[in-house]
Amino acid sequence: MIYRVSHLTEYRYSDAVTTSHHELHLLPRRSEFQSGGWEELSVSPEPTVRHNRLDYFGNRTTYVEIHEPHRRLAVLARTEVEVLPTSAPLPAIAPPWEVARELFVQPRAADLLEAAEFTFSSPYVRIPAGIAAYASASFTPNRSLVEAALDLMRRIHTDFIYDNKATNVSTPVEDVLALRRGVCQDFAHLMLACLRSQRLAARYVSGYLVTAPPPGQPRMVGADASHAWVSVFCPGFGWLDLDPTNDVVPAEKHVTLAYGRDFGDVTPLRGVILGGGPHELKVAVDVVPVAEQNGDG
Repeated sequence: MIYRVSHLTEYRYSDAVTTSHHELHLLPRRSEFQSGGWEELSVSPEPTVRHNRLDYFGNRTTYVEIHEPHRRLAVLARTEVEVLPTSAPLPAIAPPWEVARELFVQPRAADLLEAAEFTFSSPYVRIPAGIAAYASASFTPNRSLVEAALDLMRRIHTDFIYDNKATNVSTPVEDVLALRRGVCQDFAHLMLACLRSQRLAARYVSGYLVTAPPPGQPRMVGADASHAWVSVFCPGFGWLDLDPTNDVVPAEKHVTLAYGRDFGDVTPLRGVILGGGPHELKVAVDVVPVAEQNGDG
């Protein structure tokens, strides 16, 4: 599937911002399952300094500095991306989760060594008391790693309620576990904490989920949103993406932007400003199949 993505972030400040520095994660990753077409990333006011790089995790990152006084900051990323289907390892042929865990103790292969750093807690994913007990219901003795991870994903989807008013960006995992509600970011952090409590390698993935309007209703421009899911490392097979918010294995309808230890590593837009005062934030996202835009579906 080929998609056209539009992601607008707009800040309006009550007082003038005299200078600002920002880091952006708004350009999709490229991999064997995802390739890019045309893309543009515009920033208003025009940055004084701008450069692109790959961060520690290989995510495409744009750094900008704005030294012109402004009361409005607008960042618009428009991209075209092709997503290819992936195949998950069958639960029956994946190794038992205990075997996978032991391989991270003294990793020797390059892929294991790279994955091992995702077995530890991170700023947004602490391992609170009680999280291992919740995870253990899925990670029973000698169970296939993939089967256990799929079961954990299903349980989170079943046990937790999607509620965009229950949490905020800094809500810790222990509060999500107690509340039994939250949003995709919370469910991703919760699942990461569960997997890492079993000393398994798991990373946070940010991106977009292609959605459809209710039957008979037109598509609303700007109604889509950023999404988050997790990826667990299965020795011998590689990384397996899992979406606990929707209880699905991501495939052609998930567009990957970036991955890291948690949300803090892949924030779409973060920075430091001088001035500004109180502000209003507007975010509008559209993810549309090219065939739909061309009137073919």
